[in-house]
Amino acid sequence: MIPHDKLAKVLDHFDAVQAEMNADVPPDRFVVLSKEFAELQPVAEAARALENARQAERDAREMLSDPEMAAMAREELEALEERLPELERAMQILLLPKDAADELNVIVEVRAGTGGDEAALFAGDLYRMYERYAAAEGWRVEPISVAAGEVGGFKEISASISGKGVFAKLKFESGVHRVQRVPTTETSGRIHTSAATVAVLPEPEDVDIELLDKDIRIDVFRASGAGGQHVNTTDSAVRVTHIPTGLVVQQQDEKSQHKNKAKALKILRARLFDAERERADKERADQRRGQVGSGDRSERIRTYNFPQGRVTDHRINLTLHKLDKVLEGDALGELIDALVSEDQAAKLAALGEEVVD
Repeated sequence: MIPHDKLAKVLDHFDAVQAEMNADVPPDRFVVLSKEFAELQPVAEAARALENARQAERDAREMLSDPEMAAMAREELEALEERLPELERAMQILLLPKDAADELNVIVEVRAGTGGDEAALFAGDLYRMYERYAAAEGWRVEPISVAAGEVGGFKEISASISGKGVFAKLKFESGVHRVQRVPTTETSGRIHTSAATVAVLPEPEDVDIELLDKDIRIDVFRASGAGGQHVNTTDSAVRVTHIPTGLVVQQQDEKSQHKNKAKALKILRARLFDAERERADKERADQRRGQVGSGDRSERIRTYNFPQGRVTDHRINLTLHKLDKVLEGDALGELIDALVSEDQAAKLAALGEEVVD
């Protein structure tokens, strides 16, 4: 049970932020307060709902001693006994430590793995699935780098996805996605297994990752292409090397050297930020492990089985027999919501263990 004092602190802090917003404050301070208010509002509303329900329970118990009110009191208590645990759990989830990156935009990288042309086609299926899901969420998708497959799909593709709470929902998509189906080129009807790798990198604000001039080397060269009008006649392609880590990002999609450099630096910042998060996570032992897995890109996380029309997420042993709807983006949210819920449950359990210790 969440102590009354903890709920009171939440409400007092929310009221203080609201009061300061209503006062005459400088514009930059108002922006900070507005953001804090938006984050605190659902927590404060949940705290008030829980406090009101607890008070209603106390009132109902007092009414039990009145013969004329006892029947109504018992009925109300029965409803409250069902509602209170739900309110407690909702409040506990809202009070869980937040992942600082949850509200950041992301760079999604999808790469064909084992399986040749079929893997590239599957990478295309996955990318379009994320595009459709993002559209349904009201997010913006902007391709950054594209390497098309020989017969369709992508050898690799990266895109920036921006909007509210993007990383919070997409972070569990990192890993190896496996597909089982009969390729269109297969004449014997034999099922093939292919794979694609997905990386979801939180996109840091410029202030989060500072790139010093002395730490990066920028090389320019002539972009290569399939021939004809797509071959650049100027040195517009850019290769950025982060000297301390050895990370290399190459970009040649744009005809402008300036635009290629900007995109390369954007990807480099995201990869450095992701590497720093990985290091911090390892220091906190198994915080990202457990039932939703580590998010390691070498880990097989999901299988898309076409003959049986099912999708299985191996981290939480959840199978949906609606493969088409998942790939269309409509049912992907069911998998994501289940992963988020499992992660919250694991964090609540860990919190309980800390309290016992």
